[in-house]
Amino acid sequence: MTTFLGMPAYAPRGVGHLRGDEPFPQAARTALANPQLRRNLQHATTTIRGKSGRVIAELPDWEELRSAGSALKAYTMANLPRLLEQLEEKVTAAGGVVHWAADADEANHIVTDLVRATGEKRVIKVKSMATQEIGLNEALEAAGITPVETDLAELIVQLGNDKPSHILVPAIHRNRSEIREIFLEAMPGVDPELTDEPTVLAGAARRYLRETFLNTSVAVSGANFGIAETGTLTVVESEGNGRMCLTLPDTLITVMGIEKVVPTWQDLEVFLQLLPRASTGERMNPYTSMWTGVTPGDGPQNFHLVLLDNGRTAVLSDEIGRQALHCIRCSACLNVCPVYERTGGHAYGSVYPGPIGAVLSPQLTGVEDNASLPYASSLCGACFDACPVKIDIPAILVHLRNQVSHPRAERAAMAAAAYTMDRPKLYARAQRAAKLSKLLGKRGRGLPPPLNAWSASRDLPAPPEETFRDWWRGR
Repeated sequence: MTTFLGMPAYAPRGVGHLRGDEPFPQAARTALANPQLRRNLQHATTTIRGKSGRVIAELPDWEELRSAGSALKAYTMANLPRLLEQLEEKVTAAGGVVHWAADADEANHIVTDLVRATGEKRVIKVKSMATQEIGLNEALEAAGITPVETDLAELIVQLGNDKPSHILVPAIHRNRSEIREIFLEAMPGVDPELTDEPTVLAGAARRYLRETFLNTSVAVSGANFGIAETGTLTVVESEGNGRMCLTLPDTLITVMGIEKVVPTWQDLEVFLQLLPRASTGERMNPYTSMWTGVTPGDGPQNFHLVLLDNGRTAVLSDEIGRQALHCIRCSACLNVCPVYERTGGHAYGSVYPGPIGAVLSPQLTGVEDNASLPYASSLCGACFDACPVKIDIPAILVHLRNQVSHPRAERAAMAAAAYTMDRPKLYARAQRAAKLSKLLGKRGRGLPPPLNAWSASRDLPAPPEETFRDWWRGR
């Protein structure tokens, strides 16, 4: 067992793909100029929000469930070393093999070597954020192994040489006409007369995947939860492709972030009520698959669990930032975020987009490498209200903003503002002088350099005709 149970702050390697090619402000500006993208996003997020809101309203104890989920996550983080050791013990006792990966490179080497040992050149995959985080598909391809995504949305993204833009619905930025074109161009054996009817598109994917399921003996999955008490792993999904991957192959390799462990079997009942309602707007997931080690003659006969750190222990050491590790990957924060709805996930330049990505990715890869992400928010608080485990994302965003190295001009401006606000007479004179800001042009576009960088992405508020002090004095 490697030493990260002692919780040193590992600097993750091999996660450069988490970082965007350009900062969020520039990437967002590009996304905002795409009207089709905005229509796709608005339609999808509005639909999901409405469905989720209706099924949440059915539960009179929803807030109590949220509190329970939050408390369980806090307990897990406080006892993570012990729980992970217990999970390893139980998985091993049930015939599985546990591997510890300190970073992305180590995890990719472990999985690639395990696949090579089987002699297979193709693997089927269950949708997994952890494998996206470490760039597993790219590592497998570099080793001459073909990964096949079996989740429909992930398959669309893969065939389109695209990147996921949503935690739950990776192809949310695509409409059905675009999906049809992707299938016609990249899916083997597709009917050239394929239409863009959803049932027809799903049928085409089903025919293609059926052959792949039946002729591939190695599968790779993530895990929604790992139960320390029993060594049981859990995957929840809506299509049944996960069930096929978890039962048909001879070898199953699961990559799980260390934060996904839960203490007991009974604790799972809280999360299995929270997750489907907050994510897909369902009362329960259509497919909830659970397995414990290896059962002779039933399911995979070789099971490997790769426990992934990749910066998580560094996040755990931050008393405020560690809340990000409570995330159960429901994507509720994305579906209510006004920023995400207008820019989409690609603008974040991160495997984890939206509000949770804005607080998780900078901590996993270094705040300075993702310095713009903590600012990819209006701090409206909708994400906090929607989060099923009560992650205070706005508080973490502010916390991370304080860790960013700000330009000298900005630091000087903030210091001058603090000095002025601490002196009432000087502040009053500044208020009167603020009326001259009208000379700077509409929305402050006339600010001189370097101050014009501030007004390039936000409006300079127009000063009121009468200050509060003047109003108070007159009454």
